Amino acid sequence: MTDRSLRNVADLDSLDFSKSDGLVPVVAQDARTGETLMLAYANRDALEASLSSGEIYFWSRSRDELWRKGETSGNTFQVRSLHADCDNDSVLALVVSTGPACHTGEATCFGEGAAPEGAASALTVLAATIEARNTDPSEGSYTTRLLEDRNLRLKKLGEESAELIAALATSSLGEAIEEAADLVYHMLVALRAEGATLADVAAELGRRAK
Repeated sequence: MTDRSLRNVADLDSLDFSKSDGLVPVVAQDARTGETLMLAYANRDALEASLSSGEIYFWSRSRDELWRKGETSGNTFQVRSLHADCDNDSVLALVVSTGPACHTGEATCFGEGAAPEGAASALTVLAATIEARNTDPSEGSYTTRLLEDRNLRLKKLGEESAELIAALATSSLGEAIEEAADLVYHMLVALRAEGATLADVAAELGRRAK
C-alpha cells in the first residue's frame, strides 16, 4: 500500500492546489476512535502551519484568512498525521481533539453514527480512555490505580491470563470471551505504563503481515 503521508513542507509539493483556487479539502478524523469530525479547507500556508505547530490550521473562505482550529473556542486539534488522497487534491488529518469539533457544541459536525463500529473502534476507544487516565490521573479510578502500581498490574495480568486459559480448557465460550476482554484491558494498561501503546502493537502486527 502506498504511503501518502505528508510529514514535512517538501511533501506538500505533491498536492494539487489548483483545482479549488489554491485550496484543498481537509477531512479531520479522530486518531483514537476513527470518528469523522469535520470538513474544512486549507491552503499551503495552513498546512505548513499545521506541520510546524502540531495543531491544525485551516483557511477561512468566508473571512479570507488563516485560522487555527479552536483559537476562540479552545477546542483545538492536535495533529497526529496528515495524508494525501490518491489524486493529491484532498487531505486526511488524523487528530486528537481537546473538545467538541463542531461549533454547535457536538462532538462531530456529522452527528451521531460518524464513528466506525466493531472491534477496532472499541479498542481505540479503550486505548484512548487508558491514555486519558495516564495523562490525567483520577482518584478512585481502577485504571489509574493499575498505572501507578506495577506489582498490582502485573499480578492482575497473570490472573486474567490464567482465567482465560481455564475458561478455554473447559470450553466455556461465553466466559472465555469475557476473560479475553479482561486480559486485553489489563494488557493495554500494562503496556501503557511501560510507554507502549495500542498503535505500537498494531504497527508490529502490520510489520509481521508484510
